[in-house]
Amino acid sequence: MEFQEGDRVKVQKNGIEYEGIFMPSTSDHMVIKMDSGYNAGIDLKGATVLVVHKKKDRIISDPSRPKDTVQLKKDLPKVSILSTGGTIASKIDYRTGAVSSQFSADDILQAIPELTEIATFSGRAIYNILSENMKAAYWQELAKAVAEEIEGGADGVIIAHGTDTMMYSAAALSFMIDTPVPIVFVGSQRSADRPSSDNVMNAICAARVAVSDIAEVSVVMHGDTSDDRCYIHRATKVRKMHTSKRDAFRSINSSPIGCVDYATGEIQLFLPYIMRNERQLVLKSSIEAQCTLVKFTPGANPDILGWFVDQGYKGIVIEGTGLGHVSTEWIPQIERATSLEIPVFITSQCLSGRICNRVYDTGRDIIKAGAIEGEDMLSEVALVKMMWALGQSDDYNTVCDLLKNNIIGEINERSTSCNIS
Repeated sequence: MEFQEGDRVKVQKNGIEYEGIFMPSTSDHMVIKMDSGYNAGIDLKGATVLVVHKKKDRIISDPSRPKDTVQLKKDLPKVSILSTGGTIASKIDYRTGAVSSQFSADDILQAIPELTEIATFSGRAIYNILSENMKAAYWQELAKAVAEEIEGGADGVIIAHGTDTMMYSAAALSFMIDTPVPIVFVGSQRSADRPSSDNVMNAICAARVAVSDIAEVSVVMHGDTSDDRCYIHRATKVRKMHTSKRDAFRSINSSPIGCVDYATGEIQLFLPYIMRNERQLVLKSSIEAQCTLVKFTPGANPDILGWFVDQGYKGIVIEGTGLGHVSTEWIPQIERATSLEIPVFITSQCLSGRICNRVYDTGRDIIKAGAIEGEDMLSEVALVKMMWALGQSDDYNTVCDLLKNNIIGEINERSTSCNIS
């Protein structure tokens, strides 16, 4: 019997029976979505396929297929969803078996209609890429798009983004935009057609934050292994700490701003924050992309730094050892860079704690060579801040002052740990 996509089929092979919805497949393999939500790929050689129901005879409930247009309610806050791609806006490509970024912002609303109980949404796709393809020029384009949405009356902005480089993009927008409304980055670790997907919970919690009074750039992601809550991380204090766990994101040297209870939608706050309409909208999107982050390792050749200087790089971030040290052999190259007015920022390979180059002789020599201590900043945040600071001024001393001062919560006066459980 012939069968087509959307038919409910039974497949018998090697004494085992599989039943589910026939999905896009290749000529020699069949993919079906079983009632459990999992997808099964079956080699058709030696298999028997029976059609249980034809597509036209039943209502298709397959979540990977398009749904009816979502009806938006009136008299709710206006929230813009800007899609950049990533797993939250992805699905399985049944031709290759890989996850690909294929959904638009409107598709997110269709896939998660519960969002329409929280706000009136408009969707806009800025790009459709996996986050490893993100670059500084895209941050600028994204920042300008966010500003346009706020100027157009958005009460909050949600940015759907891939998780692997989300902390870079979120930190960049923290520096680039003084915002009067919440700007919320959200993603998912697992694609929408997987039964363990975190996309629905993360998106709904992000929407709760987008209509709240937390007028900062934040990252909202799963708070634990259960579907209980999402944390609201300050964008300059968050890092992805696991390759695939749903609760991969953690605040470093800080507690989260708060958390969202998934069941009730209530927000519990842990830290002070910038209030809605406390600031006027200001876009400061100029950026210098030609900066680098160098990880110091024992025995590493100091010519590594020299190479970046010779290649015309405008700023260098060094991820040093514990308190921010490098080999004494590196210090002449640091001094060479700073003498050419190339700022050198020192951070630590340790996640927790603060740079202090005044304890040992090597650290004192690093400071004497002109390097700037990165305090308790994450290395990736220091890199983004360097790029942004160089975009704000051509004056070396002004840039150094920007690097030293706390701009948007990237530096804490006291280092704290996240004790939220």
